[in-house]
Amino acid sequence: MRGLEIAVPAYVWANDPMLTDLTATAPAPSVVVLNPGNGDSPFDGPWRARADALRARTTSTGEKTRVLGYVHTDHGNRDIAAAKASVDNYLKTPDGRLHVDGIFFDVVSRDCGPANATRDYYAELRRYVQDTMDAADPAAPDLVVNNPGTAIADCYLEPGHRTADIFVTFEDTYAAYTGAGWLGGNVFDHPSGYRSGAELDPSGTAFWHLVHDVPDPGAMRATLRTAFDRGAGYAYATSTVMPNPWNAGPTWKYRTQTTYAATLG
Repeated sequence: MRGLEIAVPAYVWANDPMLTDLTATAPAPSVVVLNPGNGDSPFDGPWRARADALRARTTSTGEKTRVLGYVHTDHGNRDIAAAKASVDNYLKTPDGRLHVDGIFFDVVSRDCGPANATRDYYAELRRYVQDTMDAADPAAPDLVVNNPGTAIADCYLEPGHRTADIFVTFEDTYAAYTGAGWLGGNVFDHPSGYRSGAELDPSGTAFWHLVHDVPDPGAMRATLRTAFDRGAGYAYATSTVMPNPWNAGPTWKYRTQTTYAATLG
């Protein structure tokens, strides 16, 4: 079992102050998501250099920061060949080297779909990431994240069909997180409703909560404690607000979160 770790979606350009701050933070965040032009602008030299700099940083657990490339999926309706082309943008580089540790699939459906077709769409994408990374570097571990932004149907974690290593099972405001916006668990099925999903997550690392509109550092710490209590292995709390709470850092320093998260667990 692991404690809580900080994982940050950074939807900014490679030279943005947000990424400069994240690169300098100690202890470093465990995961950073890079998003060049909604995932489809070229992952070129400046982006690869930023990814390499982030991956050189050390987290509170003594590991290196893992960097993910952003790919949108339109709830499983995006043509799978187009989604794979976005994956290739990150994993098939001119120098033949891996500069990221995996892929963050966004706008993910929470439902299995007829005969599990939607679930299987994401399972195919996970296999594609694994196979592509293995071809580039057989020794490189891969990391795949699915972001439905809410509790995920338990079919997505079914043994032999699992679609990701980590699932973002909350993405909303602090008010929603502390109120009715929390539906009662990280996973659900239609007959029995919501549950923690702990039985599907023996390592304690399968779920990630993203909370914005957090008013102050005290509320940030309360958010992280709540995330840990709700079974999240990863979390991020920020004071920034909609329409894009992931394009700037919070009013507090990142190390305030990474240091505090390391005390949980």
